[in-house]
Amino acid sequence: MAFSFFKKIIGPKRQLGIDIGTTSLKIAEMERGKDGRPFLKNYAYLESFDYLDRTNAAFQTSTLRLDEEVIARYLRALLKQAGIGDAAVVASLPPFSSFTTLIEVPAISDAELKDALSLQAQKYIPIPLSEVTLDWTKVGERVDESGSKKIQVFLVAVPNDAVARTKKIFELAGLKLSGLEIEGVAVARSLASDAREPVLIIDIGSRSTGILVAERGMARFLNQTDFAGGSLTQIIANGLNLAPRRAEELKKQKGLSAGGEYELSTLIQPLLDVIINEGARVRNNYETTYKSKVSRVILSGGGANMPGLERYVSREMSLPAVKAQPFSSLSYPEAMAPLIGELGPLLAVSLGLGLKDL
Repeated sequence: MAFSFFKKIIGPKRQLGIDIGTTSLKIAEMERGKDGRPFLKNYAYLESFDYLDRTNAAFQTSTLRLDEEVIARYLRALLKQAGIGDAAVVASLPPFSSFTTLIEVPAISDAELKDALSLQAQKYIPIPLSEVTLDWTKVGERVDESGSKKIQVFLVAVPNDAVARTKKIFELAGLKLSGLEIEGVAVARSLASDAREPVLIIDIGSRSTGILVAERGMARFLNQTDFAGGSLTQIIANGLNLAPRRAEELKKQKGLSAGGEYELSTLIQPLLDVIINEGARVRNNYETTYKSKVSRVILSGGGANMPGLERYVSREMSLPAVKAQPFSSLSYPEAMAPLIGELGPLLAVSLGLGLKDL
């Protein structure tokens, strides 16, 4: 089965978005609501903290292949515990398993564009095209300085073995996989669907941070760094001579708002600055190349819940910074209302996946 990462289909009435993160599994059960809005019927979340004690104890990393059988068992157990029944699945691919670029080409027909992109892709993809699944989508157009109309195309290439491994997980779990999507594309859909100007999304996971520019629900520019939430935890553990799990608790409870004897901010800020500087570099590259200003920063991923982060990022980047609010365009059970502030950043990817065909 071949996958088109951008193809739109007539969607099902119900769909599962499953985000296989580096140390967590997140599931969003989505359906079409009676009011026409997407409705989050249920969700499930499993996080492994073993990676804090053992660096190789992650579901997947850029250097460690995921164990398909283990993840399949976790998925089935998580679905059963949450009472989520089988449905078509759209699943995530991590940013480090894909190659992406934004290309500008002259205004030409779709048939000509397909041929042109096949040639262009060879310049940007560091492995033979025969070894990747390639897809693209138009994300915009502009008139350059000479008055020529340019089409902006977002190009994605994923190694065939990464696609095959992910497919195997869902075969072993007995789930019907209807689509695959890289995390950045799903995040852009859930967090930037109402953005009429470019926004910078910083998605802080446990083992990697995705940094992307998005507009009108579409990813336009993607990058990632290995500095992430786990790096912050390790710095706290080393600096304060704490067990990693205690350091993780302090990070989540105090973050940049800490004072007194801990002074966590003095440990956290230098590494956060590395992430922020990478975000600034992506922003500057995008604005310089495409002559379009980024309007704000959206903080996503588990790291976005760290106290004081919005204020710090806003100050350092001289841009408004807000925590991800993917629920603003969704309906959900009333019982979830007290939780959505914290769940929003955590479920941004799985919600975006669940929305793909709805």
